[in-house]
Amino acid sequence: MTEIYYIEDDKDIAMTVKEYLGGKGYSVFLFDSLTCAREAFENHVPGIALIDWNMPDGKGDDFCRWLRSHWEDLPVIFLTVRNDTRDIISGFENGADDYVTKPFELEILHSRIRALLRRTGNVQGRYLSCGLVCIDTDRMAVFYGEEEITVSQAEYQLLLILMQNKGKTVTRERLLTQIWDSNGSYVNDNTLTVTMKRLREKLHHPFCIKTIRSFGYRMEDEA
Repeated sequence: MTEIYYIEDDKDIAMTVKEYLGGKGYSVFLFDSLTCAREAFENHVPGIALIDWNMPDGKGDDFCRWLRSHWEDLPVIFLTVRNDTRDIISGFENGADDYVTKPFELEILHSRIRALLRRTGNVQGRYLSCGLVCIDTDRMAVFYGEEEITVSQAEYQLLLILMQNKGKTVTRERLLTQIWDSNGSYVNDNTLTVTMKRLREKLHHPFCIKTIRSFGYRMEDEA
């Protein structure tokens, strides 16, 4: 199911769009401030973002630039009353893929979402994130905030497995088997400890990677 983050401070419009798109098979999450939306994006990347321009705590075009600096392929549509030519041009220049002015027909919005997803593909699942740590699985690239981090193959595999199982404890035995034994490389338990230590150091010791003593590790969203 494609997830949609809809950033809109008008509750009536937000609920109308959510109910309609929910009936079309989408999972819609509503945010009434850019601050709440930013926190959500830092923990999970949806399939597409719908953004209002005028928000209580900032402007949608600034937020769109922030999105583009982190997730360059994320589909983004502006939904706004601002229909001036200069605003529309500014919206596209700041990273929007499409621009819909209010009032709009729900059927047309749905068609634009479908068309955009056909062109871009669903990036949901490509970007895995927890706190400031993010993986671009297509590029096999690791980021801490906007900084790209150079990691070894074992460090990448360790982080990927934890990201894919976010919220669940992954045993040391499973990590050893998936990262090393599956490749025919037998290593002892200390190798995992050293690999985790190096990974944490490169990622500036993130709070989202938890050690479950004598059992394994768990990645969980920061409170």
